Amino acid sequence: MSTEDKRIRELAHQIWESEGKPHGEDARHWEMARKLAEAEALTPSKPKAAAKPKAAPKAAAKPKAAPPPPPKKPKAAPRKPAS
Repeated sequence: MSTEDKRIRELAHQIWESEGKPHGEDARHWEMARKLAEAEALTPSKPKAAAKPKAAPKAAAKPKAAPPPPPKKPKAAPRKPAS
C-alpha cells in the first residue's frame, strides 16, 4: 500500500468517525478523503522558520476610549417679574 493510500485510509477513517460511524458510507468517505489528500499534496509546504526573517512583534493597538461627555449646566430657576 502506497503512502498516499495510507493517508486516504486515515482521512476516510477520521471522516467516518466524525459522522458518527455510519454504515454504508465508505465509498463517499473514501472519495472525500481522496480529495482531501489530493489538496494536501498540492498545497505548498511551509518554509522553514530559520529561513524566514523574524520581525519585531507589533504592539496590540488599544482602542481609544470615547471622551467623557461635557458636564451638565444646572438649570437656572425661572425669574420672577419685578413688581
